[in-house]
Amino acid sequence: MPQRPDAAYWLTLEAVPGLGPDGLRRLFDHFPSVESICRAKAAQLAPLVGDKLARSIAGVDAAAPQPGLDWLAAPENHLITWGDPAYPAQLRDLPDAPAWLYVKGDPAWLARPMLAIVGSRHATPQGLRDAHAFAETLSEAGLTIVSGLALGVDAAAHEGGLKGLASSVAVVGTGLDRVYPARNRELAHRLAAGGAIVSEFPIGTAPKRGHFPRRNRLISGLSLGVLVVEAALQSGSLITARLAGEQGRDVFAIPGSIHSPLSKGCHRLIQQGAKLVESASDILEELGRRLPAGGPVAAPVEASDEMLEMLAGGPLSPDQLADRLGLTVETLSVRLLAAEMDGHIARLPGGLYQRLFQ
Repeated sequence: MPQRPDAAYWLTLEAVPGLGPDGLRRLFDHFPSVESICRAKAAQLAPLVGDKLARSIAGVDAAAPQPGLDWLAAPENHLITWGDPAYPAQLRDLPDAPAWLYVKGDPAWLARPMLAIVGSRHATPQGLRDAHAFAETLSEAGLTIVSGLALGVDAAAHEGGLKGLASSVAVVGTGLDRVYPARNRELAHRLAAGGAIVSEFPIGTAPKRGHFPRRNRLISGLSLGVLVVEAALQSGSLITARLAGEQGRDVFAIPGSIHSPLSKGCHRLIQQGAKLVESASDILEELGRRLPAGGPVAAPVEASDEMLEMLAGGPLSPDQLADRLGLTVETLSVRLLAAEMDGHIARLPGGLYQRLFQ
């Protein structure tokens, strides 16, 4: 993608301190383009954003944001703004939606149905396995996995998402010329190559504590729902879950031991109305009401002839099927759900499945 011709003007507006989404919306209600805003006189801008911001916009040097322009010169780097067709529809209607997004990788991933998976940076081995397994299965079913590139659950979710059909997207709290934490540098390179990394922060922005709650609203805002895997009561993942609820997204949580501090956040969410989940199919069933027509998958998940032939011989449990097909129960659950919804099989009392002949 060639560098957009109006990039310098967008980066000029970005350099104006205090100019937020509300002010930008008022400006775009009255001016036809970002260039016309940057070329306007302070007297034309003041009725819309006030004298101080008007003077700042009119006085900003359009040649100032050279680091951003240099970064955008690379073919894998992109700037997506409000009016672009590539701007994520899930974000567009949020009251605090950013006017621009930096994207490293393929922006097309932002148009797909997404599911956020978040949790503790200090997750248990079981929590890491759960994050990876849920992410891989949901990605295989067509949901792009969104997380924040942090250590722990975030990294495991990205790894699992990258293994599935629908890949993974990271939303970060720094400029996209940096990787934080540095230990995830190799993972970030794979996300940029096979998915995308997204930020609303200017090139050169270092990690700061206040950036991460802002990042969290984008993680939830991009998604149909948020799955919390493990979280302490003071976890930032609970902030993401709260934001998801405020944005009208579904919130899911995996329960754990009553003795584990990393289960307490999930249990609190469940007490507050989050949906308790034990398998990826629980999430797919719930989101089925809100997915676009035709479902989320790039290539529909179909029941294999081998699976249907096995069930033709009599009812079997998921464990029996998984063992005979050489699949994990999580991967099999997606195929069972698809086959059941297509009318090929039926679920019986006791958790068994049988084939239906039509």
